[in-house]
Amino acid sequence: QLQLVESGGGLVQPGGSLRLSCAASGFTLDTYAIGWFRQAPGKEREGVSCISGRTVSTYYADSVKGRFTISRDNAKNTVYLQMNSLKPEDTAVYYCAAKRNFCGSIWGSANGYDYRGQGTQVTVSS
Repeated sequence: QLQLVESGGGLVQPGGSLRLSCAASGFTLDTYAIGWFRQAPGKEREGVSCISGRTVSTYYADSVKGRFTISRDNAKNTVYLQMNSLKPEDTAVYYCAAKRNFCGSIWGSANGYDYRGQGTQVTVSS
């Protein structure tokens, strides 16, 4: 069964850090692009970051550039999203999604992804 499972969410104070994990089972991630998305209540879903398979090119939304870092560990079949300098507006459910090979210019659209996890809650609050 092909599956993506996110973990690492939680409650953190503004300025704090979290590292989210996206672990795959049933397939290997090394040839897949992995995107991270988030959705807050009452807001549209937002593409946060993407890392391509093969080339390992990375992409970030302007809202997280310089604060978030995406990376992958093919040996662990896992992609990570390191989130630093968190702000209350980063509060959302974060989920990862996978598609073949490359992020592409429309990486921020969730429609092009083949698999998706259930998500993990991130809450930034004092």
